[in-house]
Amino acid sequence: MRHALGILGVCAASVLLAVSAAMNWRFGYSLGMTEFDGLIYGAASAAADCLKALIPFFLFAAIRNRMWSQAAASMVVWVVVTAYSLTSALGHAALNRLDTAGQRAQQTAVYQDMRADVKRMEEQVSWIPQHRPAATVASEMNGLKNQIYWNRTQGCTVVNGKFNRDFCQQYHTLSAEHANALQAAELSKKIMLVKAELAKSGEAKTALTEADPQAAMLAKIGSLVIAGLKVDDVQMALTIFIALLLEVGSGFGMYVAFSQWRLHDALHNPKVASAAAVGRAAAAMPLDVEVQAPVATPVAARAAATPAIAAAVPATPAVQAIPAAPPAPAVITPPAATANDNTDRALPIQRMVAPESDVERFHKEKVDTEEGATITAVDLYDSYCQWCEEQDKEPLALPTFSRDFGELKGIKKAKIAGRVRYIGIAVRGATDLAEDKKPPVPITRAA
Repeated sequence: MRHALGILGVCAASVLLAVSAAMNWRFGYSLGMTEFDGLIYGAASAAADCLKALIPFFLFAAIRNRMWSQAAASMVVWVVVTAYSLTSALGHAALNRLDTAGQRAQQTAVYQDMRADVKRMEEQVSWIPQHRPAATVASEMNGLKNQIYWNRTQGCTVVNGKFNRDFCQQYHTLSAEHANALQAAELSKKIMLVKAELAKSGEAKTALTEADPQAAMLAKIGSLVIAGLKVDDVQMALTIFIALLLEVGSGFGMYVAFSQWRLHDALHNPKVASAAAVGRAAAAMPLDVEVQAPVATPVAARAAATPAIAAAVPATPAVQAIPAAPPAPAVITPPAATANDNTDRALPIQRMVAPESDVERFHKEKVDTEEGATITAVDLYDSYCQWCEEQDKEPLALPTFSRDFGELKGIKKAKIAGRVRYIGIAVRGATDLAEDKKPPVPITRAA
């Protein structure tokens, strides 16, 4: 499970890093006056973005090793490349969001204008009086032009007499009706064209009333908390949030993902690698080995260890009369020699086991089981750091120590009052002194 989470985290961080590097590339490329200059700036920008993701490894490693100058230099470089990457991300996000919002605003404005035109033309059609089709009215007008009154009135320009006025009145009425019919037909044609344009490519369904619906909705929700919140303010906040998402994700994503494999323990703590090697070697060794060890007499052993006794032994006849027992082979498994063991006994080859970790040693030397006792994780870690300082060791990080200590047998912990506590253990007040286990040396007195 840990490896699966680590792989997923690395993949997600790689995507964010690739997106951020691509944005930096475009931003740097736009700064060049020529194509070659653009390639130079773009490559430098992409490299700076990749360095931003690697610097956390260098920074925390330098802090871990107490190399403060390298840590300060790493921090300066990280601030510079992050600031540069943040500006490019802000510019790219703002440009794309404003461009998209502008296109939507233009489409919305065109859509609303066309809807307004359709509504206005429909109102004009409603104002036109009732009329017959234009072709029908034109046919009646042509019939009037064939009558004798049309010639007498010279096309209804000279009207004399009652019959001529009635004829021309009828003709003008038909002419007005024909004009209304023509106007209604023209408006209906325009309305059909505009509606067809609205329906083209589904714009009538996808057109939005807001240029930026997300910002508009967030502005309405935010106005319940912050009075006078505008859509422009929300758009700026969203642009900053997107830039921060890319920068933080691409800057620390790799470091967080690789923490699943505890790289610092493997790279900066040689004892972890050596313990693993010793464990593998111990697995290949036999459990018990029979060794032929010579048995020395007490006097000879003491004389060999102490030059003064060796010089005095030849001068004592009684001692010389004592015959030395010949060394007899014996199948034994003697205990390991201590630091104060000065005998001539040969050391056997024992089974090699992996050494205890620092956490296990700290638990054995400093932690006691005590019923009803509790200790916070922070206080226990402080005691561990103090023990490491006494032992001249480099302490593990708090998360790593908590994980290793929690895996020990019999350790129980719980969250009490918002703090993690270990149950049933307490830290000793002082380090116990090891007892001196020197073996007694037999001394043979002269007869």
